[in-house]
This record gives sequence, C-alpha cells and structure tokens, in this order.
Amino acid sequence: MSRTHEQRIQLHGFNNLTKSLSFNMYDICYTKTRKEREAYIEYIDEEYSAERLTGILQKVSDTIGAHVLNIAKQDYVPQGASVTLLVSEGPIVEVPTENIDETPAAMPESVVMQLDKSHLTVHTYPEYHPDEGISTFRADIDVSTCGEISPLKALNHLIDSFDTDIMTVDYWVRGFTRDINGQKLFIDHDISSIQNFISEDFKNEFDMIDSNIYQENIFHTKCKLKNFDLNNYLFGYSRDTLTEQEQAEITKRITEEMDEIYFGRNMNRFFR
Repeated sequence: MSRTHEQRIQLHGFNNLTKSLSFNMYDICYTKTRKEREAYIEYIDEEYSAERLTGILQKVSDTIGAHVLNIAKQDYVPQGASVTLLVSEGPIVEVPTENIDETPAAMPESVVMQLDKSHLTVHTYPEYHPDEGISTFRADIDVSTCGEISPLKALNHLIDSFDTDIMTVDYWVRGFTRDINGQKLFIDHDISSIQNFISEDFKNEFDMIDSNIYQENIFHTKCKLKNFDLNNYLFGYSRDTLTEQEQAEITKRITEEMDEIYFGRNMNRFFR
C-alpha cells in the first residue's frame, strides 16, 4: 500500500507484522550414466557453493533494505550447502562488532538458534533417480522480516539468480500491529497475488497457478517454464548426438518429471 507521509497510518509502537517469503526452485537434468550424474552434481555444487549463495542472500538483504548482523555458511560433504543471514530493519548499535563478521557455521550434528526480528536462509538439495536417468537440484530460500521492509522486493532477484525450471513461492503475513487508537492491523500493504510482484518478463517465461487464502493472508504461486528445449536438459552433449527415438524417450522422461514436481504428486504411470 503506497501512501504519502500525511496518509501513513500512525502506529502504536513498533510494526510487529512478520512477513515471510519461501522461494523453492528446481532444476532438472537428464543424466544417463552414473558418471554423468556425478559430473552434474559436481557442477551444481560448484555453481551454487556456500560462497555464491552468501552473495545472493547479501544482495537480497540490500534489495529489501535490511542490515546484515551475522552470516553462517556451510558446504556439506558429499554435496549441498546452507547459508543463514541474521538481519535487522535498521542498524543495531548494541550488537558487538565481532557479531557482524562472518562466522563459521555449525557442523551438521550441532544446533544453532539465532533470534532477532529477521533472517534469510538458503539450503540446497541435489537428488537423483535410482536408475540414473533423472537428476534434480532444489534450493529452498526463506526470507522472513519484521517491520516495514518486505521480502517481496527480492523476488525478481531470486528468480534471476537461479537457473530454474519450476518454482513454488509462498508468502504469508503473521501477527498484528496496532494503530494509535489500538485497532489491530493484520496486513499493511495491498496484495492479491504473488504475481503482482513478478516482472512481466518472468511472467512471460512461466506458466503460473495461484492458490491463495485471502482471509488468512496466505499466498501461493507455482511456476513452470513454458518453452521446452531438450538441449537445456542434457549434460555434456546435445540432442544432435541422439537418435529421434532417444530424443522422444528422454523428452518424455523429463516432462513427466517436471509435471510431477509442478503438480506435487506421482502421475499414473509405472515406475521405471
């Protein structure tokens, strides 16, 4: 909701609304052999290392106007990475200087809780089918803010930062704040769909379906690439090296995989 200074609602104290954006992306690849699959996962691990993911989240923080207080990151063996940024709406002068520097992340057997008003996290999940035919890479990014800053401002940057075939995006507003008369405000901005915050260029690239619960301030949008080019799903070679039958079979495998992820259920077919 865009208001002039004179039109702004005066609040009683701090804006206590919590706004959360969950961005999940999937990259699908056809890997015919174990060697191809291992090469693909090695490529993904290098392409989306903890170092690069940290850069993506720092850009998210800049985009939404937050201040980074602490960074924890970890590359996992054999694959995968996680990054967490603790952020605030404004500079926190009480935070010791050493907390602003990057610190080593906890090892997998440890538990870390960082409590403040806002945080950004990303986790990656490389995965493959038992018969080596399909490999997938998933990244889950969560941006949770409290106050006036909105994670929706970072949505286009997130889409642009990942080479994605399928996305699921969730946004919800929780809690309430009060105006100076004590009236509760359960949301402080206009939204009818997450698509309102996605650029026209990206909307032209993806088929999108909404599933929203307006009275609960819960919004869900899932997206799948419109155009299919088999060359984009082959790792280390092109479709020209395949027979027409092989091209058709691989295309069927990949499109079935994409449909199952997009609709969130196994299709009526035999498992290979």
